[in-house]
Amino acid sequence: MAKKQLAMVIDLLKCTGCGACALACKTENNTQDKANGQTFNWADYVTKVEGQFPNVKYSIIPVLCNHCTDAPCVKVCPVKPKAMHKHENGITMHNQERCIGCRLCQQNCPYSVEDVDKAKAAYSVISYNDGEPHDFYRNEEELIKGLTASGAEMIKRAGDTPPHRTLYKHSDYASVRRKNVVEKCIFCEHRVLQGEQPFCVVACPAKARTFGDLADQNSEVSKLLQKYKALQLKNNKGEFLKPGEKGTRPNVYYIRSYRAEARKT
Repeated sequence: MAKKQLAMVIDLLKCTGCGACALACKTENNTQDKANGQTFNWADYVTKVEGQFPNVKYSIIPVLCNHCTDAPCVKVCPVKPKAMHKHENGITMHNQERCIGCRLCQQNCPYSVEDVDKAKAAYSVISYNDGEPHDFYRNEEELIKGLTASGAEMIKRAGDTPPHRTLYKHSDYASVRRKNVVEKCIFCEHRVLQGEQPFCVVACPAKARTFGDLADQNSEVSKLLQKYKALQLKNNKGEFLKPGEKGTRPNVYYIRSYRAEARKT
């Protein structure tokens, strides 16, 4: 294990499936809407419906980059120094300036696919920007001349922050990525370096997410993994690694089980 290994534990029993994590991530990291087979959801979730009526089980698994210890995306990155690389804190980081858009990382990540629609995949950790991000909200042309506003004017009139203007600085990535590069969850390292938690952790109303250093036995993530049996995802289908399987040694852990219950009146 690295001197420091940042990790996340998600308590599925606490999770309500509200999606606040996904919304918070899009707000913080200026990710786009799904398009051209790319989800751009750094925080996403897999929904499962099992069984037959009336014995039906519904469950949700929140997902994000697993920041794997044996990250195949890092191994296959062809540029030097690597665009996809590991930081000393264990985060799998992407440097957009080094990225050449070859998508080898996306092709080799067990939690990613090149096109979620064609693959009928639940999600993809890594997405690819084939065009200028958030073009709609930058465009000053009227949608219908003489009848409607432009995307840029709509945001201006609303007086709100557009989806590409939550600004922050980081040495490896920009608050809005450029076209022709891949992008993925980076555990909000721009926040972590300031002593803050990833925004999905902060935004979870059920406090289902815990973030910390696995190398520190006194950290909350370490204590949770000592207390509960944990599972790790095997792929982007919502399947978990079986006992004895290591996979890519993901650093996102799941404890307990999702339980959707009717409210008693």
